[in-house]
Amino acid sequence: MKKVVIAGSASLQHEIEKLIKILKKKNYQVLDYPKPIEEEKFIELYPNIHIEFLQNITKTDMLFLMNEDKNGIEGYIGYEAYAELLFGLSQNLIHQKNIELVIYKMPSTNVGCYEEINLWLKLGWITLWKEEKE
Repeated sequence: MKKVVIAGSASLQHEIEKLIKILKKKNYQVLDYPKPIEEEKFIELYPNIHIEFLQNITKTDMLFLMNEDKNGIEGYIGYEAYAELLFGLSQNLIHQKNIELVIYKMPSTNVGCYEEINLWLKLGWITLWKEEKE
């Protein structure tokens, strides 16, 4: 069973839940995904949640960046999601891991990391999601 970590915005719970169902049907084990954190306890809980999320990236077979449209931007990638993708890429480049890095869709050119994503696609370091028709 392949292990997967889903990165992206915790505000996209509906989309993440749909993706989890698709991945489970394909026999993936979802190790981690973005979950909302109670606002009153955010500062207290965030450090350990973030550490665990990064640790799970080091244990996964696939890091899937769920970059849905957000804030009127197609294929939005926030700073933290980009950092998580870069962390996965760093595991491959520096520690010889073989984490499959997949992004849901091509970001629009006004996404801050567009140039890097485009380069990484050309280099074959990441791929775009291709959902097979059932």
